[in-house]
This record gives sequence, C-alpha cells and structure tokens, in this order.
Amino acid sequence: MSRTPQEIFERYVHAGPMTRDADALAESFTEDGVFEAPLVPAGAEFPRRLVGREEIRRAMAAHYERPTTDARVPNFEKSAYVLHTTSDPDVFIAEIDTVFDGDDGDGGDVAVSLVQIFRVRDGRIAHLRDYFAPGLVS
Repeated sequence: MSRTPQEIFERYVHAGPMTRDADALAESFTEDGVFEAPLVPAGAEFPRRLVGREEIRRAMAAHYERPTTDARVPNFEKSAYVLHTTSDPDVFIAEIDTVFDGDDGDGGDVAVSLVQIFRVRDGRIAHLRDYFAPGLVS
C-alpha cells in the first residue's frame, strides 16, 4: 500500500497528538516499527524507545491514560508544519511549530518547535525519531 509522506504524517498526527488514540497510532507503524524520542532522559515517564506495534500500543495507551497537569491546548489552526523529502524515498522529515493559546503567563500564544524523522515501509512508519524538548510532555 503506497501512501505519500503527507498522508502518513497526517494519519500519525491525527492518531497521536490530536485524538490520543493508541490503537490508531500503533496501526500507523509496521509490526516491527520503532518509536524513539532520543531527547527524553532515561527513566522519564514518557517512553524513550518502543519497539514493535504492540509495545507502541501498550505504552502509548498507558501514557494517554495518565492524568495530565498540563492545561495547554494546542491550536491546530495556528500551528504549522513543513514536510521535507530526502534523496531516500523512504525517509522524510517533518518540521513542526505547534502553537498553544495563551500559555506564556501573559495570555499570549507560545510556539513550540520540533522535528520528526520518518522512515517508512509499505505505507507505514518503520522508524520514527521524535526530537522535542522533554519538558513539554506531561
């Protein structure tokens, strides 16, 4: 099944950050898919490395079920991303600026930037490296 980088990325974002649906998120990965968050310190509550669709499903379901103390709400209309293709047709990069409404203490918006590197196989994510500031995950 062939999907474009745009389709793969949008499916991933909808399943994860937008709806927090661990089943849909896991299904966007290959059976042996790898999710990595290399900047997350060892022992943190957010998973640093998950291998296999079922481990991704279990760990992200547990993460999504945790109570959050973070009152920030992303504004998807103000947020933006750019996808960059590479010389390898199975690799693309997402450059993301997520905007949170009124989060700077003065009622102003706060933008958070991150980068994700996707390696895909058969229309699914085979390896995702998610580079974000670990303090942003509650």
